[in-house]
Amino acid sequence: MSYAIIGFGKIGHALAKAFARKGIEVSVATTRDPISFASDAAAIGPTIIPKKLAEAVKADIIFLAVRFEAHPDVAKALHTWHGKTIVDVTNAYGVPPDELGGQPSSRFIAQAFNGGRLVKGFNHLIAATLDQDPAVHGGKRVVFLASDDEDAATEIGVLAENLGFAPIKLGGLSEGGKLVQARGNSWGQLIFKDLVKFDG
Repeated sequence: MSYAIIGFGKIGHALAKAFARKGIEVSVATTRDPISFASDAAAIGPTIIPKKLAEAVKADIIFLAVRFEAHPDVAKALHTWHGKTIVDVTNAYGVPPDELGGQPSSRFIAQAFNGGRLVKGFNHLIAATLDQDPAVHGGKRVVFLASDDEDAATEIGVLAENLGFAPIKLGGLSEGGKLVQARGNSWGQLIFKDLVKFDG
């Protein structure tokens, strides 16, 4: 299984650190030349591999960590996303609902990634929190996952566990997924909630 993070701002850096902590190789890419952020990637760890966008999107699982407005540019990188799982880490705060046809932002994004399986996840925490080790006082930091594809949600749940998080599935994008999506100028109820799960 191969992984990529598209977008290397604060959230992209935080995700890369999560992979680095577990020694899992992940590609990072932006629309810029990889040389421009190679030193940033190297500073995080040797398993963080800077690549051109066209190369990074060859991965099996792709974290979409760009500004919401930039997702169409990423979607154009492949003719079809069939066989790939896209983790939507964007937040469409401030985007008028009518621009999305009244749909949840993740479902709107899913339409751009023709053939791909989309999971909303890892987006409810601010970058500074996501950046931290998810092991907290003997528990694990929670990440919420929502998808209309149960197999894809399960796949990302396993990855989240491998990265040290405690995944909680919320159901489909239009149901539980609304809890972790911005709508216009309001945030979903679970956005910014930093929760820790304890086994037992």
